[in-house]
Amino acid sequence: MKAVVITEPGPASVLQISERPVPICADNEVLIKVMAAGVNRPDVFQRKGNYLPPEGAPQDIPGLEIAGIVTAIGTTVTHLMVGDKICALVSGGGYAEYCNVPQEQCLPIPGNLSFIEAASLPETFFTVWSNVFDRGALKGNETLLVHGGSSGIGVAAIQMAKALGHTVYVTAGSDDKCRFCQQLGAAKAINYKTENFADVISQATNGKGVDVILDMIGGDYTTGNIQSLAVEGRLVLINTMKGNNVQIDLAQVMRKRLIITGSMLRSREVAFKGKIAHELQTTIWPLLVSGDIKPVIHSVFAAADASAAHELMESSAHIGKIILNFEHS
Repeated sequence: MKAVVITEPGPASVLQISERPVPICADNEVLIKVMAAGVNRPDVFQRKGNYLPPEGAPQDIPGLEIAGIVTAIGTTVTHLMVGDKICALVSGGGYAEYCNVPQEQCLPIPGNLSFIEAASLPETFFTVWSNVFDRGALKGNETLLVHGGSSGIGVAAIQMAKALGHTVYVTAGSDDKCRFCQQLGAAKAINYKTENFADVISQATNGKGVDVILDMIGGDYTTGNIQSLAVEGRLVLINTMKGNNVQIDLAQVMRKRLIITGSMLRSREVAFKGKIAHELQTTIWPLLVSGDIKPVIHSVFAAADASAAHELMESSAHIGKIILNFEHS
């Protein structure tokens, strides 16, 4: 099979098409003929040598989400059949014509979505559900602040939280991105280049703050995050693009009874990911079928142009998801 391979750690140009053996699926796995694969920021980190895949995942083929057709099943697979059209969260190896994945991490393609649209779902939707609704415990009429509102994670979080009845605030890096986020359902989008998000959140919430913050930035955003949380608020970290080492006012944490948490999804066990898949299929997939939540695709690249897709990802000029098309590779 053809695969997009990291020939060595480095810039986007190190991604090259190469021949690799077709994976053999284990007893609990299915083999997918990949039609499309999502591009995510962890793929960029892996390409640079900063994010090693977990044991058992391909070490030089990135890709965390795919959509395609089941072409083979393991001996203990019970709820998938050859010919099923699915999308799936994978631990690596998604940038290839074939990819193996545990059956628990597969979901049916909702409604009449295309393979391109379906490939945009797993990584972001699994991540948002696990961190906002499980770890962050967003519930009732609580409010959410999402940093990076126009990213793949951001557009998923806005739509999921809004559809489930929550007020959503976001930060984004341009007025155009802010307008898009508000059209998508955000109550307020804050241009972090021209506004102080903590001041805007305080004003928008009459000084109360928000209940949950989903943060992929870290670094100097942390002080503003602590300021922006309501009493008993939860800060959930999923990346630290501006750095890991920060200073925080612990008195504020104690006074407001805050929870600071975070997670990394890729290395979690199959059963954990399977539980998320079940919750998504029960709660969110019907909203995709009805059109209340819609995939947001910025650009589609041929698999051979994966380096250009990574360059776009690193530029942060996109709104929504970047997809590789393997259907005609």
